[in-house]
This record gives sequence, C-alpha cells and structure tokens, in this order.
Amino acid sequence: MKRINLLPGGVQVSRDPEVVISTLLGSCVAACLYDSRAGVFGMNHFLLASRSGRHYQPLTSEAGRYGVHAMELLINELLKAGADRSRLQAKVFGGANVLANAGGVFAVGDVNARFVLAFLKEESIPVVASDLGGRNGRQLRFQGQDYAVYVKLLGVEQRRDIVADEARYLDQKLAEQTVQKGKVVFFDD
Repeated sequence: MKRINLLPGGVQVSRDPEVVISTLLGSCVAACLYDSRAGVFGMNHFLLASRSGRHYQPLTSEAGRYGVHAMELLINELLKAGADRSRLQAKVFGGANVLANAGGVFAVGDVNARFVLAFLKEESIPVVASDLGGRNGRQLRFQGQDYAVYVKLLGVEQRRDIVADEARYLDQKLAEQTVQKGKVVFFDD
C-alpha cells in the first residue's frame, strides 16, 4: 500500500487502488468521496467552514482550508480524474469540538459538521457513512481498494496535541490578518 498523509487545506485524488489516504482530525472535517464504477476516490481536509462565521473572526488562509473551497476542489479533481458527478458517494468525518473555549472559539467542530452535511445535500451527493462531532479527534485511513474508511478515536494525550496545533494555527492566521490589514500593494496596468 502507498500511504499519502493529508494536512489541513489538502486535497488528494487517486485512481490507484493501492493508495491509502490518511489524516488526523480535531475540529477539522474530512470528506471522502468516490465513484466506485470509475475507480476514482479522494479526500479533503478543511479547518473552517468559511472565512468568517458567527463563532470566530474572519481569517485569511489558503482556499483549501475552507469548506466550500475544499469541497469544490475535491469534486473538480475527481471529475478531472474520470468520476461521474451523479455516481459520487460521500463518507464524512471529524468536527469534534476540541477547540471549545480555546481562544474565544466556540463549537468550530459543530459548524464544520453542519456545513459538510448541508453542502453534500445541496449537491445531491449521498452520505453513506459518517462519524461527526464529539470531543475526540480522529485518525482516518481511506483505502482505494474498497473505499473503506478506518477511523480511530484519539486518546487524551493526542487530543491535547490537536487542540494545541489548531489553537496555534488560528492564532497564527489572526496575527497574519492583522499584519495584512495595513499592507499596501502596488500593481502595474
């Protein structure tokens, strides 16, 4: 098996049945989409449902870190690889509330989980399996051989690491946003 580790903001698509896409999730959500007839599968990993929301301040980041962009990127890459949109099926995971009460952020996991389910419903992509919410992060492995997703709930020690990583990421993005507010960009016609 060929293992590909997916980081926040990442999207990975493959036609190789020997590929296993893996990731670690806390508040983040991963959507695993596939077209079994075409033999195409992929996963994304996003931290925030959108650039701004009721429960957190607007952030600047790469497009793939936001749900709507991550979902569109994944679907477009699957279609480019030969998937048929009408045959796509989804398995969704994550959205734990590991950041509740961390740095003023509340229920990011809930927002992400609601977003991914609403997006897939709107796009008429059936959700055939899910494990969303709770307080513990997850480790995922999405296999290309049979499109199975193996989920392992993370323990207390790993949960602390995910909370620290996600809180550090949010603080970094807020700091970058503050620096960019006063930035002037010159351009030529």
